[in-house]
Amino acid sequence: MAFLGLTFAERSDVEILNVFAQGYSEQFTTGEDELLQEVAVYTNENHPHAHMLSGQVQGKLLSMLSRMIRPSRILEIGTFTGYSALCLAEGLIDGGILYTIELREEDASKALDFFNKSAVKDRIKLQVGNALEIIPTLNESWDMVFIDADKVNYINYYEMALPQLKPGGFMIADNVLFHGQVLEKQIEGKNAKAIHAFNEHVKKDNRVEQVLLTVRDGLMLILKK
Repeated sequence: MAFLGLTFAERSDVEILNVFAQGYSEQFTTGEDELLQEVAVYTNENHPHAHMLSGQVQGKLLSMLSRMIRPSRILEIGTFTGYSALCLAEGLIDGGILYTIELREEDASKALDFFNKSAVKDRIKLQVGNALEIIPTLNESWDMVFIDADKVNYINYYEMALPQLKPGGFMIADNVLFHGQVLEKQIEGKNAKAIHAFNEHVKKDNRVEQVLLTVRDGLMLILKK
């Protein structure tokens, strides 16, 4: 991870520290259940973008946030192989539903296989396609929204979902540090620029309060006033 004002050697030291801190955090975080372990093993061994997996620490955080909020309706934008959806679904109240949207058919198919093995399979509704087209068709009011899809559309997803988010509801955005690239003096790359623009957009929005957490690749927890 790159940090403003640090030399290359100093940045390398910070990266090493982050790796050890992550490992230490995992030691003192409740472990994954068998299904989450299966999702993680499959993804790490077979998916070219396995680094996108939420993983143990972030997954447990998502689970605990959901269990604290006790949502009736959750929207997840970006299913990947299903790990985060399974974590978020743990907090659903009786009769609650999690809608999750995935653009890639192959990832959606694998996620569905995992969902069908879970105790909450009847509470997860998987939608395959473009989230910008699907979200307007979902006639729901959200208690929680999790954004973890293509970075260039984060602001679009945010603006599309916020009106449907209940007052007092929470939105969570993943990858808001984008591998540390948003910390550079000169931000390069369309995804890092898009994430920085999203962070600035939320910061200036008086409809919400927010806190940026330095868990994994950065999570922004957003409360609708």
